[in-house]
Amino acid sequence: MKNYFKIGLLFLAVSLYSCGGGGEAESPKEEKVLTNPNNPNNPNNSASSSNTEAAAEEVPASKRVDLENKGVGPVKSVTIPETIDEALAAKGQEVYEANCTACHKPDKKHIGPAPKDILERRTPEWVMNMIINPDVMVQEDPLAKDLLIEYNGSPMSNQGITEDEARAILEYIRTL
Repeated sequence: MKNYFKIGLLFLAVSLYSCGGGGEAESPKEEKVLTNPNNPNNPNNSASSSNTEAAAEEVPASKRVDLENKGVGPVKSVTIPETIDEALAAKGQEVYEANCTACHKPDKKHIGPAPKDILERRTPEWVMNMIINPDVMVQEDPLAKDLLIEYNGSPMSNQGITEDEARAILEYIRTL
């Protein structure tokens, strides 16, 4: 009976040690510590761009603001008037509803990101190039690559949208 007790006690000790006990066999888990990068007492504060890059990686691609990137594709420049062209927006809504609603809901995340307020985070050229040229954008544009990762590898399918149709969709997006 004493032997069963000793074996049980030994088994318990081994179990406790392997579940959470010390030892260097288990690799330490890294903790993310959020610190103020402007704090002079921050030990991680350095002049390198690594902190900036790390901060950019922490912000999801769908929330990241990049108003410089025009994307990859045929659209190099777009002039957006202050007032919305209602006729163009109506055409854009038709094209959007026929081609985009399976994956994009106007104001909430679905299979793809919501287009509402996209022009606060992206250039019109980037948006149009993504609509026209999603397969190339995902291969060559860093932001489009990050969006692909964020949305579980669900690539935006090329719907064969023309540049005029993309401009109409862009005008519709402005109404959201």
